Amino acid sequence: MKKAIYVGTVLAIVLMATVSQAQNTTYQQFIQNLLESNINNWLQDPVVTKSVQTQNAKHSDLTQDDIQRLDKQWRAERRAKARPLINQVLANQLSAFLTDVKKNNDGLFSEIFIMDNKGLNVGQSDVTSDYWQGDEAKWTETFGKGPEALLIGDREFDDSTGKFLIQVSVSITHPDTQEAIGAATIGVNLVQLMRASLAETMSQ
Repeated sequence: MKKAIYVGTVLAIVLMATVSQAQNTTYQQFIQNLLESNINNWLQDPVVTKSVQTQNAKHSDLTQDDIQRLDKQWRAERRAKARPLINQVLANQLSAFLTDVKKNNDGLFSEIFIMDNKGLNVGQSDVTSDYWQGDEAKWTETFGKGPEALLIGDREFDDSTGKFLIQVSVSITHPDTQEAIGAATIGVNLVQLMRASLAETMSQ
C-alpha cells in the first residue's frame, strides 16, 4: 500500500512539474505522438471517410447563402426545444462512432467533430456552437492547406471542467487518392495526455 501511495505521489509531482514546464509550449511532441498512436488510426476508419464523401456529394450544390442559412438555423436550434438539424447530425452513424471514440479514451478527448469540404459538420461527439466552421482556422488551415495539414491551437483552461484543453485539427484524406476531403477537430485534455504519456514512459 505504501509503495502504491509513493508511486502515485511521485506521478502527481512529476505531472504537475511537466504541466508547469510545458505551459508556454505548443505541446508539439505530445500531440504528434497522440496522432501517430491514436487519432490517425480511427480517422482512417471507413465510417469517417465514407460519411465525409457522402456529405460532400450531398452538399455539392450548396451556395454560400445556403450555408449561412443552415448555420443560422443551427445556432437558433441550440436555444430551442425543437432541434431537427442538430438532432439529424447527432443521430447519424458518424456521430455515434465519434461518441464511442470519446467514451473509450477515458477522458482524453473533450470533443470530436468532423467537417466536410465546405466546412459544415458531418458528425460530432458533442453539440458545437455552430454548424459551419469554414471561416475558422480549424478548417482553412487543414482542408484549405491540403492533405497532412495539422493545426495545434493554443492551450486553454476550461473553467467549467477545470481542465487544460487544446484543439488539434487535421485534414481528412480520401483512402485511395489521398486528397483532402474534409477536416477533423479534436479537443485534447492535456493533463490526461501527459499523464498517459508519463505512465507509459515509467512502465518501460
